[in-house]
Amino acid sequence: MDYDIAIIGLGPAGIQAGIHAGRRKNKVIIFGKTSESALNYAHLENYFGFKEKIEGKELLSAGIEQLKKADVTILEEDIIKIEPLEKGFKLITEKEKEITAIALILAMGVKRKKSFFKREKDFIGKGVSYCVDCDAWFYKGKKVIVIGDGSSAIWGAKFLTQFAKEIYFYFSKGELSSEEKKSLEEKGIKILTLKPVEIIGENEVKGVKLEDESILEVDGIFIEQGAKGPLELLAPLGIELDPETFNYVKVDREMKTNVEGIFACGDITGPPFQVAKAVGEGCIAGLSASDYVSKVKRES
Repeated sequence: MDYDIAIIGLGPAGIQAGIHAGRRKNKVIIFGKTSESALNYAHLENYFGFKEKIEGKELLSAGIEQLKKADVTILEEDIIKIEPLEKGFKLITEKEKEITAIALILAMGVKRKKSFFKREKDFIGKGVSYCVDCDAWFYKGKKVIVIGDGSSAIWGAKFLTQFAKEIYFYFSKGELSSEEKKSLEEKGIKILTLKPVEIIGENEVKGVKLEDESILEVDGIFIEQGAKGPLELLAPLGIELDPETFNYVKVDREMKTNVEGIFACGDITGPPFQVAKAVGEGCIAGLSASDYVSKVKRES
């Protein structure tokens, strides 16, 4: 294995887990981008030890320095796929790096989706999908469009080339880098410059209307905004979710999931969405994962 513990999420829960796991002398790697943490754009007034308001980005910056002191490797890339191994896990990053670890800590928060189209919800399961891994097979030999603004969308479009006969791609935020554009075009993916503004169809997707009023006929629309969503990323692993909403990962008091070797902490385990909770759970997850790694090494 490349590492003892891999942590997905560079927010307060993941950072705290990394600090504790690193101080236990594990070989630890953490993935994510502080710019994507909700804390980066917030301030705190009710956090233990601070009498005055503190900016979230200050806490994140201090946490990064603590990770470095604990010899934790920081890789500012999103994870787009997790594969279980016989004893451990393989993680694939947005730049297609492959990294293995004995234990995995999930701390990527929750993905708050915003609709891209007005009638989007009417077509979920009828041509609109949020999970390339789950639904790519249904579009074998068909035409699809991928709409998104992050690594998940780019990876999803490339993955679909194994199934769909024709793929269109619209980058919904800013501009693609020359490297990203080249990597898509090399796969035969057609990049749109005109924004899709409306879904065409009655009972199922027949196409999209572009901002110049032209119609692009497609059979499916994949919407992948931001980093890979936690639930989409975890779907193939068989991780149990809370039985009431199916929006959060179910854990016990040691932050263990139902899958051996996988732990979770922070917003991904459900409300309240507070830094104090995230940090507390991150502490427990880091210690529990460390104990698990020690046990695996003793038994091997």
